Amino acid sequence: MIKTAFDSPAIVLLIGLCMLFGLNQTVVKFGLEGISPLMQAGLRSVGASLLLMLWMTLRGEKIFRDDGAFWWGVLLGALFAIEFLLIYIALTLTTASHTTIFLYTSPFIVALGTHLFVPDESLKRSQVVGLLIAFAGVFFAFRDSVDGEASLLGDSLALAAAFFWGATTVVLKASPQRHQSPSRVLLYQLVVSALALPLLSWLMNEPGITQLSSWVVGSLLFQTVLMAFAGYLAWFWLLSHYPAAKIASFTFLTPLFGVLFAWMILDEQLTYDMLGALLLVALGIYLVNKPGRRV
Repeated sequence: MIKTAFDSPAIVLLIGLCMLFGLNQTVVKFGLEGISPLMQAGLRSVGASLLLMLWMTLRGEKIFRDDGAFWWGVLLGALFAIEFLLIYIALTLTTASHTTIFLYTSPFIVALGTHLFVPDESLKRSQVVGLLIAFAGVFFAFRDSVDGEASLLGDSLALAAAFFWGATTVVLKASPQRHQSPSRVLLYQLVVSALALPLLSWLMNEPGITQLSSWVVGSLLFQTVLMAFAGYLAWFWLLSHYPAAKIASFTFLTPLFGVLFAWMILDEQLTYDMLGALLLVALGIYLVNKPGRRV
């Protein structure tokens, strides 16, 4: 049953998830000191897949069954794998704060995609304004890449990752996968990426695991247990119990937390261009998810 309003535990959980998602890019940076990008992303998916299968088994949910949406699930998994391939490579080239800002342009990809491919989800006036504001934010972020410590290539890869993240959401909304349980939707994405990313790491001659310090191991555990398994499951649980639009309106907090953690932990520079980009993207996310009149 969908509740019409948030209660206090849901608000606390939602803000906590926004903090968790914002922290993730910073944590990945620590893992990259000892595990190459694609191998790290692959190991994360392998571990989270095993945890999710255990969770489904304990809940009595079948892992292997004919759900009638297998190839759609494979497509979702492929998009998910490409998204994280791009994110992890981007983090070797640019800052965690820039990666977060560009990655969280994804809601605008979703808004455009659902407008085009999902019936009854046309753009609202507030969403059009939000898209334009976010575009201005991306301009400031790219200008900061030219003058700051980030790189245009890394930022471009993070923006491409946002496109694939948005495409994953649009495919989910427009395909039979939308009728699957949250666990099964997540399982497809984790399993396909768990198979694809280590193979790609090997094909690209990555060094793989080079150093397993406590920081590297802690980073991988954070990504596997808290982010890919518990974080995603909690997010899907919220989506199944509360209105999606109200949940989405909180996502503007994630890039704010992401830049804050990168500044506090990694001592990344905060320029006026980046702060302007952050505020514009956050405002755009809020407007895209704000109820309004359709155009």
